[in-house]
Amino acid sequence: MKTHSIGFDEHAVLHKLAHYLPAQNPLKDFVHHNTLHAFQKLPFHKALHKATTIFGYKTYLPLSDFRIRFAKGEIKEAVLDRIISQQKGDEKMAYWKDKMLHHSYDESVSPRIGSLRSNWKKYYAINLEKSTHSLLFRILCSYLDQGIAIWNFPVHDKGFLSSIRELEKNTFKGILSSPRAKKLLQEKASISQLLEIVVGKEALFETYLFDQQFGHPGWSGMVATLESNPNSLLDTKKITLEELIQLELLLEIDTLDTKFHDIWAPLGFKVENQSYLLFEPVKDNELFEVLSLWQQALEWSFYDTVLANLKNVEEHVEADVPSFQGLFCMDDRECSFRRHIEHLDDKASTYGTAAFFNFEFFYQPVNGKFYTKLCPAPVTPKFLIKEEHRKKKNAKDLHYHKQSHSLFLGWIISQTLGFSSAWKLFLNIFKPSLSPATTASFKHLHKKSKLVIENTDASQKEGDLQVGFTIEEMTNRVEGLLKSIGLVSNFSSLVYVVGHGATSVNNTHYAGYDCGACSGRPSSVNAKVASFAANHPKVRELLIERGIEIPVATQFLPALHDTTRDEIAFYDEDLLTETNKTLHEQNKITFAKALQNNAKERSRRFDTIDTNASLEKVHEKVKLRSVSLFEPRPELNHATNAMCIVGRRNLSKQLFLDRRSFLNSYDYQVDPSGDYLAVILGAVAPVGGGINLEYYFSRVDNQKLGAGSKLPHNVMGLIGVANGIDGDLRPGLPSQMIEVHDPLRLLVIAEHFPDKVLYAITKNPATYEWFQNDWVKLVAVHPETKKSYVFKNEKFEWYEPIQEPHFIADELKLAESTKENLPVSILTNVL
Repeated sequence: MKTHSIGFDEHAVLHKLAHYLPAQNPLKDFVHHNTLHAFQKLPFHKALHKATTIFGYKTYLPLSDFRIRFAKGEIKEAVLDRIISQQKGDEKMAYWKDKMLHHSYDESVSPRIGSLRSNWKKYYAINLEKSTHSLLFRILCSYLDQGIAIWNFPVHDKGFLSSIRELEKNTFKGILSSPRAKKLLQEKASISQLLEIVVGKEALFETYLFDQQFGHPGWSGMVATLESNPNSLLDTKKITLEELIQLELLLEIDTLDTKFHDIWAPLGFKVENQSYLLFEPVKDNELFEVLSLWQQALEWSFYDTVLANLKNVEEHVEADVPSFQGLFCMDDRECSFRRHIEHLDDKASTYGTAAFFNFEFFYQPVNGKFYTKLCPAPVTPKFLIKEEHRKKKNAKDLHYHKQSHSLFLGWIISQTLGFSSAWKLFLNIFKPSLSPATTASFKHLHKKSKLVIENTDASQKEGDLQVGFTIEEMTNRVEGLLKSIGLVSNFSSLVYVVGHGATSVNNTHYAGYDCGACSGRPSSVNAKVASFAANHPKVRELLIERGIEIPVATQFLPALHDTTRDEIAFYDEDLLTETNKTLHEQNKITFAKALQNNAKERSRRFDTIDTNASLEKVHEKVKLRSVSLFEPRPELNHATNAMCIVGRRNLSKQLFLDRRSFLNSYDYQVDPSGDYLAVILGAVAPVGGGINLEYYFSRVDNQKLGAGSKLPHNVMGLIGVANGIDGDLRPGLPSQMIEVHDPLRLLVIAEHFPDKVLYAITKNPATYEWFQNDWVKLVAVHPETKKSYVFKNEKFEWYEPIQEPHFIADELKLAESTKENLPVSILTNVL
């Protein structure tokens, strides 16, 4: 048997294990991330090969899928030939093309993980996972519970294992049965001591722990995440990955002692003649060579179309002073909404930015017991925004009262309110409607809410947080926001700051539908804060000194777009001047029509909606989807995302991007040095790239890297979902969110001189890693020549598109299109 004769470093192995486990946050903070973040220091295709070999993940589409796409013309032959030529040389073109098109391969996966621990079945005919997982998961779920359980874990304030010890001391029938396991628990036996009993051979300890924890990566990953970020739980519970492993090893000892008494020996003394080295070098594999070539051909068939059209975009002459301006999230779901607004009012200007609008803070609603983070997940705010007391309270449904679970009041409520609740549920089957139980974006901030935004006394604090922002702090953030998107002059009388959120019922992943830049919450509060700051007279005085003069007549108005229902709510309308109120009433008509058009465009991908119906009927059907208990796809969220354009609106305004692009506004003329571009790309890579890669990996392996179908999901302790009541937590995205997604890496297109883009991405090593290792593709578009330069081998190379620009006639109606993704095309009349 091949082993390493090195000492077992418990701390180092725990650190390594935590690095490879899924890093998904609890449901309330669902933030998209690169599922294979542990491999990100490797080039993309090498990382995928290694992840498959070690952990058994599927990291590409099946070979048959690529061949079908090629036969249908989705993968262009000219693009395929170019990829083979670049990667393998012209002299080997015929060889590799034949391999890709005709050769048969064994695509089954035999991972290294799990092979050591599987020997329990071989030598003892026992399934340790089946014997221990059910109890282990129930203990974890009960301990970490955030509000589902009627009673708290009996002892929950001393740490996980300390609570288990107290429970064992004071319970007649404890968790453990065997005397040895009970004794080891009370003696606080270390992982090494327990592994000595279970495994025996030190050289196998690390491999055994990886096998054990990747038997349930969802729970292990969640515990590792909570250990590194305990504040991600509202009801904080102390727990560590070390404690989880200790308890699981104790459960294994307990099971083996109970079943076999003294006749079982450590597993390491049984295994022989086999290598159990998880991380030894991965050998080259022809199948992976073929799959990587197919993946690049699929991606560049799309990329090439985009770049061919960008080269031919004509400069659009903007109005000196637009009729109104709108700041929207860079989110791909806002791409079509912005296009419809601009089509209805060709004098309007829209901008895209991360919808926390450069204001990072915690938020505490009135009567709220906890703070919620409203900024990107990696940021730790130092500020707190509080909602002032208001008379109007949120609607409630009495049968959701906590006393409904008690013995006496529970019986009373079920015999009274229970009948009306059952009747409401019955009616909701045939006529879905909003209710107090609906997760609705507009509930996040009441239209009449007043917020404490300005800090007039720097000593005004709650704990370590400063309540509100000073004038200087607000100015810095407004300046950064406006300069980063290139809005520094020609201000309209009305500038809308539009956040976004979503509405749904029966949806465990609803936080993934809200704003990712606000840690999976609606961005209405951020829109209100940013508007208040931009409207503040003293902020504007300081902005003048910094080269930004906002006219006195200009007012910033906060709003929230519900992306599921295609509805919009405006805040602080009573603060508008009479002139701006009149303009606003006109603009509301434009917004309403654009939302109807947007709903119709989205309906192309909804099988249950007749896209040929009138705008009003289609919009009504779209709204009903959001409140239907039987609708597993209230919206398709980021499905089909494939690119991010960072540049002036002129670069993409004439393009029909089919809701596939993030759009981050940026003007190279305002930022000649590229410093603002560095900040933007520093967010685009982890945020846009994280969204893109989670969709990618959930699409290619929905069982291991995704969450499977959401239909059998149960919510576990309000922190995650599992199949049934005893299953492992499911990381990644459910199949209903990725069914229509094409697994393409994100193409980032930055409008600036290539040397400035190179400067921008190399300022931060963490940002550079995304582009250097090809996890995200990068193209610099020269702002003067419109030529494209692809970032490859750590430098930019000129790229000449193969395909001709694809034009669609003006009279094309999206309602008549198929359910498939449309090609990127120049389109002047969408509906």
